[in-house]
Amino acid sequence: MSDTTARIAEIVKANDVVLFMKGTPLFPQCGFSSRAIAILDHLGVAYDSVDVLQDMEVRQGIKGFSDWPTIPQLYVKGEFVGGSDIMMEMYEAGELHQLMADSGVKPAA
Repeated sequence: MSDTTARIAEIVKANDVVLFMKGTPLFPQCGFSSRAIAILDHLGVAYDSVDVLQDMEVRQGIKGFSDWPTIPQLYVKGEFVGGSDIMMEMYEAGELHQLMADSGVKPAA
């Protein structure tokens, strides 16, 4: 396992909900990341984020880690959920809220 893969695995394991994104929650750097943040904020759950633009190794490594070619990427309780399109589909169907509830994700403070 590479150092980058180990770092990504530790981030995913250490956070109930983590979004690998371009930019930050306050200043997303692409529309897809902005949509993902809006969904998480609307759900009212506590989450962490990783700005892949600040670390090119993580930006490339996360794609191999999840076997998913695009960013953002959402992980809940260590499991890869998907990108912003999948998040939107799950949100609209009520599945993302249910996943958060079933996973025991804490509400945002």
